[in-house]
Amino acid sequence: MKPKTKGITAAVVGTALGAGGLAFIAMPASADDKPALPQVSAEDLVQSVMTAKPGAFDGTVKVSNDLGLPSVGNALPGASALNIDSAHIFSDGAGKSRLAATQGASQETVVHDGTTVWDYSSKTNTATKVTIPADVAKQKGAGSEKLADPVAASTELLAKVRESSTVSVDGTATVADRPAYELVLTPKPGERTLLREIRVAVDSQTRMPLRVSVLSNGTSTPALEVAFSEIQFTQQPADLFTFTPPKGAKVQEKTPTVDQQHKDLAEQAKQDTKVVGDGWDTVITGKVPADALNAAPKQQAGREGRGGNADPKALLERFAKKVSGTWGSGYLVTTKVGSAVLTDDGRFAAGAVPEQVLYEALGQK
Repeated sequence: MKPKTKGITAAVVGTALGAGGLAFIAMPASADDKPALPQVSAEDLVQSVMTAKPGAFDGTVKVSNDLGLPSVGNALPGASALNIDSAHIFSDGAGKSRLAATQGASQETVVHDGTTVWDYSSKTNTATKVTIPADVAKQKGAGSEKLADPVAASTELLAKVRESSTVSVDGTATVADRPAYELVLTPKPGERTLLREIRVAVDSQTRMPLRVSVLSNGTSTPALEVAFSEIQFTQQPADLFTFTPPKGAKVQEKTPTVDQQHKDLAEQAKQDTKVVGDGWDTVITGKVPADALNAAPKQQAGREGRGGNADPKALLERFAKKVSGTWGSGYLVTTKVGSAVLTDDGRFAAGAVPEQVLYEALGQK
Protein backbone atom coordinates (compact mmCIF):
# COMPACT_ATOMS: atom_id res chain seq x y z
CA MET A 1 0.00 0.00 0.00
CA LYS A 2 1.41 3.38 -0.95
CA PRO A 3 2.00 5.77 1.99
CA LYS A 4 -0.36 8.42 0.63
CA THR A 5 -3.35 6.15 1.00
CA LYS A 6 -2.93 5.71 4.74
CA GLY A 7 -3.06 9.34 5.82
CA ILE A 8 -6.75 10.06 6.24
CA THR A 9 -7.43 7.34 8.78
CA ALA A 10 -4.25 8.00 10.73
CA ALA A 11 -4.38 11.77 10.74
CA VAL A 12 -8.09 12.53 10.77
CA VAL A 13 -10.10 9.53 11.96
CA GLY A 14 -7.44 8.83 14.56
CA THR A 15 -8.08 12.29 15.93
CA ALA A 16 -11.84 11.86 15.88
CA LEU A 17 -11.70 8.55 17.72
CA GLY A 18 -9.13 9.59 20.28
CA ALA A 19 -5.61 9.43 18.83
CA GLY A 20 -5.25 13.16 19.15
CA GLY A 21 -2.61 13.36 16.41
CA LEU A 22 -3.58 16.86 15.42
CA ALA A 23 -4.52 18.07 18.86
CA PHE A 24 -1.49 20.29 19.33
CA ILE A 25 -0.75 21.67 15.88
CA ALA A 26 -2.34 24.93 15.52
CA MET A 27 -6.82 28.45 16.46
CA PRO A 28 -7.84 31.36 14.58
CA ALA A 29 -7.52 34.97 15.58
CA SER A 30 -10.88 36.68 15.83
CA ALA A 31 -10.20 38.82 12.79
CA ASP A 32 -10.99 37.33 9.41
CA ASP A 33 -9.18 39.90 7.28
CA LYS A 34 -8.13 38.83 3.81
CA PRO A 35 -4.71 40.38 3.21
CA ALA A 36 -3.44 41.07 -0.30
CA LEU A 37 -0.64 38.59 -1.07
CA PRO A 38 1.25 37.59 -4.22
CA GLN A 39 -0.44 34.79 -6.15
CA VAL A 40 0.96 31.31 -5.65
CA SER A 41 0.04 28.01 -7.27
CA ALA A 42 -1.35 25.21 -5.13
CA GLU A 43 1.56 22.90 -5.95
CA ASP A 44 4.16 25.55 -5.11
CA LEU A 45 2.40 26.27 -1.83
CA VAL A 46 2.30 22.57 -0.91
CA GLN A 47 5.98 22.18 -1.76
CA SER A 48 6.91 25.21 0.34
CA VAL A 49 5.03 23.79 3.34
CA MET A 50 6.76 20.43 2.92
CA THR A 51 10.19 22.05 3.06
CA ALA A 52 9.44 24.81 5.59
CA LYS A 53 11.94 25.45 8.37
CA PRO A 54 10.39 28.26 10.40
CA GLY A 55 12.98 28.20 13.18
CA ALA A 56 12.33 29.00 16.83
CA PHE A 57 8.88 30.14 17.94
CA ASP A 58 6.40 30.27 20.78
CA GLY A 59 2.67 30.29 20.33
CA THR A 60 -0.70 29.77 21.97
CA VAL A 61 -2.90 27.03 20.55
CA LYS A 62 -6.60 26.39 20.92
CA VAL A 63 -8.75 23.46 19.82
CA SER A 64 -12.35 23.74 18.64
CA ASN A 65 -14.32 20.64 17.79
CA ASP A 66 -17.83 19.57 16.94
CA LEU A 67 -17.00 15.95 16.20
CA GLY A 68 -20.11 14.40 17.66
CA LEU A 69 -18.06 12.22 19.99
CA PRO A 70 -20.01 10.10 22.49
CA SER A 71 -20.57 11.80 25.83
CA VAL A 72 -18.27 9.60 27.87
CA GLY A 73 -15.93 12.21 29.26
CA ASN A 74 -12.40 10.88 29.46
CA ALA A 75 -13.36 7.26 28.85
CA LEU A 76 -12.15 7.50 25.27
CA PRO A 77 -8.35 7.59 24.96
CA GLY A 78 -7.18 11.02 23.85
CA ALA A 79 -10.52 12.71 24.56
CA SER A 80 -8.84 15.12 26.97
CA ALA A 81 -6.58 16.33 24.16
CA LEU A 82 -9.64 17.48 22.23
CA ASN A 83 -11.03 19.28 25.28
CA ILE A 84 -8.01 21.35 26.25
CA ASP A 85 -8.71 25.01 26.93
CA SER A 86 -5.40 26.11 25.46
CA ALA A 87 -1.82 25.03 24.94
CA HIS A 88 1.42 26.98 24.82
CA ILE A 89 4.12 25.62 22.53
CA PHE A 90 7.79 26.58 22.54
CA SER A 91 10.29 25.31 19.96
CA ASP A 92 13.97 26.04 19.49
CA GLY A 93 13.66 25.14 15.80
CA ALA A 94 16.18 22.32 16.18
CA GLY A 95 14.26 19.50 17.86
CA LYS A 96 13.75 20.78 21.40
CA SER A 97 10.23 21.66 22.49
CA ARG A 98 8.02 22.47 25.43
CA LEU A 99 4.24 22.13 25.56
CA ALA A 100 1.97 23.26 28.38
CA ALA A 101 -1.66 22.18 27.91
CA THR A 102 -4.33 23.63 30.20
CA GLN A 103 -7.65 21.98 30.98
CA GLY A 104 -9.67 23.66 33.70
CA ALA A 105 -7.49 24.14 36.76
CA SER A 106 -4.94 21.49 35.74
CA GLN A 107 -2.00 21.61 33.39
CA GLU A 108 0.10 18.99 31.65
CA THR A 109 3.65 19.88 30.68
CA VAL A 110 5.74 17.94 28.18
CA VAL A 111 9.39 18.93 27.72
CA HIS A 112 11.65 17.36 25.09
CA ASP A 113 15.34 18.28 25.13
CA GLY A 114 16.39 15.91 22.35
CA THR A 115 17.39 12.94 24.51
CA THR A 116 14.88 13.08 27.39
CA VAL A 117 11.14 13.63 27.59
CA TRP A 118 9.50 14.85 30.80
CA ASP A 119 5.71 14.56 31.17
CA TYR A 120 4.26 16.27 34.25
CA SER A 121 0.63 16.49 35.42
CA SER A 122 -0.22 19.19 37.95
CA LYS A 123 -3.49 17.42 38.75
CA THR A 124 -1.76 14.34 40.15
CA ASN A 125 1.62 15.98 40.88
CA THR A 126 3.34 13.15 39.03
CA ALA A 127 6.14 13.27 36.50
CA THR A 128 7.46 10.68 34.08
CA LYS A 129 11.01 10.92 32.78
CA VAL A 130 11.69 8.97 29.60
CA THR A 131 15.26 8.62 28.36
CA ILE A 132 15.25 8.13 24.60
CA PRO A 133 17.74 5.55 23.30
CA ALA A 134 20.39 7.07 21.05
CA ASP A 135 19.24 5.16 17.97
CA VAL A 136 15.65 6.31 18.50
CA ALA A 137 16.61 9.92 19.24
CA LYS A 138 18.23 10.16 15.81
CA GLN A 139 14.99 9.24 14.06
CA LYS A 140 12.77 12.01 12.73
CA GLY A 141 9.69 12.42 14.90
CA ALA A 142 11.20 10.64 17.90
CA GLY A 143 9.74 11.47 21.28
CA SER A 144 6.97 14.04 21.62
CA GLU A 145 7.86 16.66 19.02
CA LYS A 146 5.17 15.46 16.65
CA LEU A 147 2.67 16.68 19.20
CA ALA A 148 4.48 19.97 19.70
CA ASP A 149 5.52 20.68 16.11
CA PRO A 150 2.79 21.95 13.79
CA VAL A 151 5.12 21.66 10.81
CA ALA A 152 5.72 17.94 11.36
CA ALA A 153 2.06 17.11 11.86
CA SER A 154 0.74 19.21 8.98
CA THR A 155 3.39 18.26 6.45
CA GLU A 156 2.76 14.58 7.20
CA LEU A 157 -0.94 15.11 6.54
CA LEU A 158 -0.27 16.94 3.27
CA ALA A 159 2.16 14.29 2.08
CA LYS A 160 -0.36 11.51 2.58
CA VAL A 161 -3.51 13.06 1.10
CA ARG A 162 -2.35 15.41 -1.66
CA GLU A 163 -2.27 12.81 -4.46
CA SER A 164 -5.82 11.64 -3.77
CA SER A 165 -7.09 15.23 -3.53
CA THR A 166 -7.92 18.21 -5.64
CA VAL A 167 -5.62 20.88 -4.20
CA SER A 168 -6.33 24.59 -4.58
CA VAL A 169 -5.57 27.98 -3.05
CA ASP A 170 -8.77 29.68 -1.86
CA GLY A 171 -7.68 33.23 -1.20
CA THR A 172 -6.05 34.51 1.97
CA ALA A 173 -6.79 34.95 5.67
CA THR A 174 -5.36 36.51 8.80
CA VAL A 175 -4.49 33.99 11.51
CA ALA A 176 -2.81 34.98 14.78
CA ASP A 177 -2.36 38.46 13.29
CA ARG A 178 -0.29 37.04 10.43
CA PRO A 179 -1.20 36.98 6.70
CA ALA A 180 -1.76 33.48 5.38
CA TYR A 181 -2.80 31.56 2.27
CA GLU A 182 -5.80 29.23 2.45
CA LEU A 183 -4.78 25.83 1.07
CA VAL A 184 -7.74 23.50 0.41
CA LEU A 185 -7.67 19.72 -0.12
CA THR A 186 -10.89 18.20 -1.51
CA PRO A 187 -11.53 14.48 -2.15
CA LYS A 188 -11.42 13.56 -5.81
CA PRO A 189 -14.69 12.33 -7.40
CA GLY A 190 -15.55 8.77 -6.48
CA GLU A 191 -14.04 8.90 -3.00
CA ARG A 192 -16.54 7.58 -0.42
CA THR A 193 -15.77 9.67 2.62
CA LEU A 194 -17.48 11.63 5.38
CA LEU A 195 -15.11 14.54 4.78
CA ARG A 196 -15.80 17.47 2.46
CA GLU A 197 -12.45 19.20 2.67
CA ILE A 198 -9.39 19.97 4.76
CA ARG A 199 -8.26 23.60 4.91
CA VAL A 200 -4.77 24.64 5.97
CA ALA A 201 -3.92 28.31 6.60
CA VAL A 202 -0.25 28.71 5.64
CA ASP A 203 1.86 31.59 6.95
CA SER A 204 2.86 33.69 3.96
CA GLN A 205 6.38 34.33 5.24
CA THR A 206 7.54 31.17 7.01
CA ARG A 207 5.19 28.75 5.19
CA MET A 208 4.35 27.24 8.57
CA PRO A 209 0.74 25.96 8.95
CA LEU A 210 -1.13 28.24 11.36
CA ARG A 211 -4.57 26.65 11.23
CA VAL A 212 -6.01 23.29 10.19
CA SER A 213 -9.78 22.87 9.68
CA VAL A 214 -11.53 19.59 8.92
CA LEU A 215 -15.02 19.93 7.41
CA SER A 216 -17.45 17.06 7.02
CA ASN A 217 -20.21 16.63 4.45
CA GLY A 218 -23.42 18.51 5.09
CA THR A 219 -21.94 21.09 7.47
CA SER A 220 -20.71 24.64 7.00
CA THR A 221 -18.57 24.87 10.14
CA PRO A 222 -15.46 22.79 10.89
CA ALA A 223 -15.90 19.52 12.75
CA LEU A 224 -12.36 20.03 14.04
CA GLU A 225 -10.21 23.14 14.00
CA VAL A 226 -6.84 23.58 15.65
CA ALA A 227 -4.94 26.82 15.24
CA PHE A 228 -2.63 29.39 16.71
CA SER A 229 -4.29 32.40 18.32
CA GLU A 230 -0.88 33.98 18.99
CA ILE A 231 2.59 33.20 17.67
CA GLN A 232 6.02 34.84 17.76
CA PHE A 233 8.99 33.67 15.70
CA THR A 234 11.78 34.50 18.13
CA GLN A 235 14.74 32.76 19.75
CA GLN A 236 13.74 30.89 22.91
CA PRO A 237 15.62 30.80 26.25
CA ALA A 238 17.57 27.55 26.69
CA ASP A 239 16.13 26.93 30.17
CA LEU A 240 12.66 26.44 28.68
CA PHE A 241 13.81 23.05 27.42
CA THR A 242 14.91 21.73 30.79
CA PHE A 243 12.56 20.48 33.49
CA THR A 244 12.84 20.09 37.25
CA PRO A 245 9.95 18.31 38.98
CA PRO A 246 8.16 20.40 41.63
CA LYS A 247 8.90 19.59 45.26
CA GLY A 248 6.94 16.57 46.43
CA ALA A 249 6.17 15.31 42.93
CA LYS A 250 6.17 11.57 42.39
CA VAL A 251 8.71 10.77 39.67
CA GLN A 252 8.88 7.64 37.54
CA GLU A 253 11.83 7.00 35.23
CA LYS A 254 11.68 4.89 32.09
CA THR A 255 14.05 3.88 29.33
CA PRO A 256 12.21 2.43 26.34
CA THR A 257 13.43 -1.01 25.34
CA VAL A 258 12.30 -3.41 22.67
CA ASP A 259 12.61 -7.00 23.87
CA GLN A 260 11.84 -10.08 21.82
CA GLN A 261 8.33 -10.39 23.24
CA HIS A 262 7.46 -6.85 22.16
CA LYS A 263 9.03 -7.46 18.76
CA ASP A 264 6.90 -10.57 18.34
CA LEU A 265 3.76 -8.70 19.37
CA ALA A 266 4.58 -5.85 16.98
CA GLU A 267 5.17 -8.28 14.13
CA GLN A 268 1.90 -10.08 14.87
CA ALA A 269 0.03 -6.77 14.94
CA LYS A 270 1.57 -5.85 11.61
CA GLN A 271 0.45 -9.13 10.10
CA ASP A 272 -3.06 -8.73 11.54
CA THR A 273 -3.47 -5.19 10.18
CA LYS A 274 -4.13 -4.34 6.55
CA VAL A 275 -5.31 -1.39 4.49
CA VAL A 276 -8.43 -1.81 2.36
CA GLY A 277 -9.26 0.66 -0.38
CA ASP A 278 -7.42 3.70 -1.65
CA GLY A 279 -7.43 7.44 -1.04
CA TRP A 280 -9.91 9.20 1.24
CA ASP A 281 -12.06 6.07 1.58
CA THR A 282 -9.19 3.97 2.88
CA VAL A 283 -10.14 1.66 5.75
CA ILE A 284 -7.69 0.14 8.20
CA THR A 285 -8.67 -3.31 9.46
CA GLY A 286 -7.07 -5.61 11.99
CA LYS A 287 -7.47 -7.54 15.23
CA VAL A 288 -7.25 -6.66 18.89
CA PRO A 289 -5.78 -9.08 21.46
CA ALA A 290 -8.12 -12.00 22.11
CA ASP A 291 -8.68 -11.12 25.78
CA ALA A 292 -8.85 -7.34 25.39
CA LEU A 293 -12.64 -7.13 25.51
CA ASN A 294 -12.76 -9.36 28.56
CA ALA A 295 -10.17 -7.44 30.57
CA ALA A 296 -11.19 -6.76 34.14
CA PRO A 297 -11.51 -3.13 35.22
CA LYS A 298 -8.33 -1.74 36.74
CA GLN A 299 -7.74 1.24 38.91
CA GLN A 300 -4.94 3.17 37.25
CA ALA A 301 -3.30 6.25 38.69
CA GLY A 302 -1.98 7.35 35.32
CA ARG A 303 -2.26 10.63 33.54
CA GLU A 304 -5.66 12.24 33.46
CA GLY A 305 -7.93 11.02 30.72
CA ARG A 306 -5.69 8.02 30.05
CA GLY A 307 -6.79 5.16 32.20
CA GLY A 308 -9.29 4.71 34.97
CA ASN A 309 -11.88 2.09 35.85
CA ALA A 310 -12.57 1.16 32.24
CA ASP A 311 -14.42 -2.07 31.58
CA PRO A 312 -14.06 -2.41 27.77
CA LYS A 313 -17.42 -4.09 27.24
CA ALA A 314 -19.23 -1.68 29.54
CA LEU A 315 -17.76 1.28 27.67
CA LEU A 316 -18.79 -0.19 24.32
CA GLU A 317 -22.31 -0.76 25.59
CA ARG A 318 -22.38 2.82 26.79
CA PHE A 319 -21.13 4.82 23.82
CA ALA A 320 -21.33 2.50 20.79
CA LYS A 321 -24.20 1.14 18.71
CA LYS A 322 -24.73 -2.60 18.41
CA VAL A 323 -24.65 -3.61 14.73
CA SER A 324 -24.58 -6.83 12.69
CA GLY A 325 -24.35 -8.04 9.11
CA THR A 326 -22.91 -10.72 6.87
CA TRP A 327 -19.50 -9.83 8.33
CA GLY A 328 -20.65 -10.71 11.87
CA SER A 329 -21.72 -8.52 14.81
CA GLY A 330 -20.10 -5.86 16.94
CA TYR A 331 -20.12 -2.22 18.00
CA LEU A 332 -20.13 0.92 15.83
CA VAL A 333 -18.71 4.30 16.88
CA THR A 334 -19.45 7.26 14.61
CA THR A 335 -18.30 10.87 14.52
CA LYS A 336 -18.72 13.60 11.95
CA VAL A 337 -15.33 12.82 10.42
CA GLY A 338 -15.00 9.08 10.80
CA SER A 339 -16.37 5.78 12.02
CA ALA A 340 -15.08 2.54 13.48
CA VAL A 341 -16.41 -0.97 14.08
CA LEU A 342 -15.16 -3.44 16.67
CA THR A 343 -16.56 -6.93 16.17
CA ASP A 344 -17.46 -9.35 18.93
CA ASP A 345 -14.66 -11.67 17.78
CA GLY A 346 -12.02 -8.93 18.05
CA ARG A 347 -11.74 -7.56 14.51
CA PHE A 348 -11.85 -3.83 13.82
CA ALA A 349 -12.23 -1.44 10.89
CA ALA A 350 -11.81 2.35 10.94
CA GLY A 351 -11.85 5.11 8.37
CA ALA A 352 -13.11 8.57 7.42
CA VAL A 353 -15.98 6.76 5.72
CA PRO A 354 -19.67 5.83 6.09
CA GLU A 355 -20.35 2.65 8.05
CA GLN A 356 -21.24 0.66 4.91
CA VAL A 357 -17.67 1.05 3.68
CA LEU A 358 -16.44 -0.41 6.97
CA TYR A 359 -18.74 -3.41 6.61
CA GLU A 360 -17.47 -4.05 3.08
CA ALA A 361 -13.89 -3.96 4.35
CA LEU A 362 -14.69 -6.40 7.17
CA GLY A 363 -16.23 -8.76 4.62
CA GLN A 364 -13.01 -9.00 2.61
CA LYS A 365 -10.75 -11.98 3.21
